[in-house]
Amino acid sequence: MNRSRRTQTTAMPAIHSSLSFYMKPLFLSNSSLFPRKFTVPKEYLLNPRSLCALSSASNQNGGRSGARSLSPSPVSDDLQKIDVNPPKGTRDFPPEDMRLRNWLFHNFQEVSRLFGFEEVDFPVLESEALFIRKAGEEIRDQLYCFEDRGNRRVALRPELTPSLARLVIQKGKSVSLPLKWFAVGQCWRYERMTRGRRREHYQWNMDIIGVPAVTAEAELISSIITFFKRIGITASDVGFRISSRKVLQEVLRCHSIPEHLFGKVCVIIDKIEKLPLDVIKNDLKSAGMSEAAIEELLRVLSIKSLTELEEILGGAGEAVADLKLLFSLAEKFGYSDWIQFDASVVRGLAYYTGIVFECFDRDGKLRAICGGGRYDQLLSTFGGDDIPACGFGFGDAVILELLKEKGLLPPLNHQVENIVCALDHNLQGAASMVATTLRGKGQSVDLVLESKPLKWVFKRAARINAQRLILVGTTEWQKGMVGVKILSSGEQYEIKLDKLE
Repeated sequence: MNRSRRTQTTAMPAIHSSLSFYMKPLFLSNSSLFPRKFTVPKEYLLNPRSLCALSSASNQNGGRSGARSLSPSPVSDDLQKIDVNPPKGTRDFPPEDMRLRNWLFHNFQEVSRLFGFEEVDFPVLESEALFIRKAGEEIRDQLYCFEDRGNRRVALRPELTPSLARLVIQKGKSVSLPLKWFAVGQCWRYERMTRGRRREHYQWNMDIIGVPAVTAEAELISSIITFFKRIGITASDVGFRISSRKVLQEVLRCHSIPEHLFGKVCVIIDKIEKLPLDVIKNDLKSAGMSEAAIEELLRVLSIKSLTELEEILGGAGEAVADLKLLFSLAEKFGYSDWIQFDASVVRGLAYYTGIVFECFDRDGKLRAICGGGRYDQLLSTFGGDDIPACGFGFGDAVILELLKEKGLLPPLNHQVENIVCALDHNLQGAASMVATTLRGKGQSVDLVLESKPLKWVFKRAARINAQRLILVGTTEWQKGMVGVKILSSGEQYEIKLDKLE
C-alpha cells in the first residue's frame, strides 16, 4: 500500500473472530484428473444409416420445415457408454490450453498490426468449388465435403487463401489497393496425422493484394521473423528456404512440357523430400515428362546457390531477377542469416505463380512451420480480374511443438485480481455488491457463490493465483467497510467500500 492509500484505511485488529488462524497463506498440492466416460440412454444413439434415411424422408416432406417430429424409442434401462474424447485429429481446449492459444493468437495479431494489416475472417463452411478449382489434387483428396439440404456441395475450409480471393472479388472496386489483410482461422483437412499435423488446426494468414513487386514478399517474410523474435525463436532455430515457381516453368518450357501439366508437376516435386527418388521419377514420367526432361529438372532442383542457378538459366529470366532482388532486400531488412536459396521448394498448392518460401526447423525434427508465396492469377480462376497478390499460411500446431522442444512455452497460469467472500450467508448480497463495484473499476473478481469454510476460500485463492482476498464480515459491513488481505505479503487491513480500488 502506498502512503496516500493508508490515510484512507484504519488498522484492523480483527476482521472476524475466526480470522486469526485462517489469515495465513495456504497452498494447494496438485491433484490428479482422471478421464471419465459418461453414459447416455441407448435409444438416443442413432444408427448413421437410419439418420440418413430420416434426413431423406424429411427432405421429401418439404425439408426442415416439413419434417415430421421423431418419436422417441421406448425407454430402456440399458445404457451405452460413449467416447468422451474429441474426434480423431481434433482437440479440446481446456483452460490451460486456451490460455496458450490466446497467447499465440495475440502475438499473431500484434505482429500483423505492427505491419499495418487489417483483420478479416470468412465462413468455416464454403462452396466446395472454391477449393477444387485451383488447389491441386492433394487438397481435393483431403476435403471435408458434403451435400447440404439444399443440394449444394459445400466443404469445411482446408485453408484461407481461396476465401480471401472470393472476398476481394466480392468487394470489387469498393476497396482501394493495395490491401493488407490478415486472418486467424480454423481449417480442416482429412490427412494422415504426424507430429504437428492434425485434421483441424488454426492458421495465421497475412496477404498483400495489389503489389506486383518482390518488396511484398520481403515484407511478409520480415513479419514472420518479427513474430519469431517476439516469442524467443532465433535464426539458429529456424530458417527459410526460398525459390520461385518460374524456375520450374523455365525448365519445363525448355523441354516443351505442356503448360497444363505444370500444376501436377509441382505437386509431385513438393513431395521430393517425403518420397524415394524412384517414386518421384515414376510419377513425373506418368505425368508426361521424358527421361531427359526429368533428369534436367532434378538437376536444377538440387541447386542451392543463386549463382549456380544463374549459370544454368541465365540472368535475363524473371526467376533469377526476382530472387536476386529478394535476397538483396533481405540484407536491407536485416534477415539475410534467416534465408537460403533452395530450388526444390515449389509448394504443393497449384495457384502459386512466382516466389515461394517455406520455414523449417534447423534440427529437421518437424514438418514445415509455415509457407507461402505469390499467386497473381488466383482471382481470375474465380471469375475476377488478375490482381498481383502474395501471402503465407502459418499453422498453430507445429510452432507449439517447436516452442515445447526449445523450452520456450511461456508460463500462463490462471490469475484473478480479487476473490470476494461473504463470512455469513446473509451477507451474500453484500459480497455481490463488492464484486460488482470492483468489476466496474476494471478489476477481475472471483466471487464465492456459496457458503464455504475459510480454509476452502484460501485454497481457492491459491489455485486461481488471486492477488487479494476481500472478506465481507458483519461487523465491518455495518461500518461500510470490508476486510482486505494481500495474499503475497500477508498484509491485511479494513477499508471503506468506496475507497476500494
